[in-house]
Amino acid sequence: MTGPNPLHERHKAVLPDWLALYYDRPIELTHGEGRHVWDADGTKYLDFFGGILTTMTGHALPEVTKAVTEQAGRIIHSSTLYLDRPMVDLAERVAALSGIPDARVFFTTSGTEANDTALLLATAYRRSNQVLAMRNSYHGRSFSAVALTGNRGWSPTSLSPLQTLYVHGGVRTRGPYAHLSDADFIAACVADLEDLLGQTQGVAALIAEPIQGVGGFTSPPDGLYAAFRDVLNRHGILWIADEVQTGWGRTGDHFWGWQAHAASGPPDILTFAKGIGNGMSIGGVVARAEVMNCLDANSISTFGGSPVTMAAGLANLTYLLEHDLQGNARRVGGLLLERLRAIGVGVDCVREVRGRGLMIGIELVKPGTDDAAPEAATAVLEAARAGGLLIGKGGGHNTSVLRIAPPLTLTVAEAEEGAAILERALRSI
Repeated sequence: MTGPNPLHERHKAVLPDWLALYYDRPIELTHGEGRHVWDADGTKYLDFFGGILTTMTGHALPEVTKAVTEQAGRIIHSSTLYLDRPMVDLAERVAALSGIPDARVFFTTSGTEANDTALLLATAYRRSNQVLAMRNSYHGRSFSAVALTGNRGWSPTSLSPLQTLYVHGGVRTRGPYAHLSDADFIAACVADLEDLLGQTQGVAALIAEPIQGVGGFTSPPDGLYAAFRDVLNRHGILWIADEVQTGWGRTGDHFWGWQAHAASGPPDILTFAKGIGNGMSIGGVVARAEVMNCLDANSISTFGGSPVTMAAGLANLTYLLEHDLQGNARRVGGLLLERLRAIGVGVDCVREVRGRGLMIGIELVKPGTDDAAPEAATAVLEAARAGGLLIGKGGGHNTSVLRIAPPLTLTVAEAEEGAAILERALRSI
């Protein structure tokens, strides 16, 4: 398309300036199938971002489409004021998979709302509005979730209903502890946590992403949160694992990101969203009964747990488990990660290729320095699109990390095709 895009002009006229769009000439995606999508001009793309890690099992998955259509033909909405069989069915499966004993599940419509609910539970249970969060973190767009965000690019206000204290550890290769061994890194972060808790009292919870998503797919060494948990337990502080991006087997090695720190056992509260709905609006919270039931006022959810979204979630989760997509993420993700690392060795602006399973970040810097290169990330994003590949970007240092998170059904051939396009895009800058 040449000349102004009429839809883009309408978008700018009626939607907020801060509602970000990718690309110098934004595209409208009209349909998809499997790991591919098409834009309004008919151009086909290999999708390596999946609607921000949401299209987990692929576009237009017949099993999910059929479940949505059949449920919509029966009843679309009733609210949580009535018994909802699909919601109970999905809650039973999520509770069993969570690893949390005597688990209770509450469904929401997004990851933001799930984290907001987790904070409500933790602060009510502990009778405190003090919360620990990780530096470089992101937990959503609501007023309370933004209050936890340790990433300046996604935190538009300093006003907050919470007192948030930030802890080291979410970023392994930057910061004052980057030069340490993994064991010493964990020890230093634990000492930092102990010191922080010595300056305050009554903290409600620590909320942490096992792998920081918006922050650029950064993560601590395995075992950090287990070591943190020992400290938290001594103080009676709850651990909230934000699994909005890491859940459902995306990391390959584990079904949940917290399981990389499994010596501590499951978290007190687990939040999820994104991939479980495969594009349908589902989020949720899992907590042990004592915590979930601590609220002493009435509450409902008008749209959380709706019959249609629950039917989609059930069909999607069934497909994921029956086809061992966690195993596929481990196998194909491992091959893709090694391929991208080999490419990165020969590109001066690549500082690090990191990740787990089908959750991979490529951090770009100005050659010969550790200075972030957001312009390079934007250029690669554009070049990849021109080559027929859609990827994302993020990072705590001026959005200089390429984010790669295809559907978990990705094939080896598609992984190789995407890597080749990325190699050409990286070398083109």
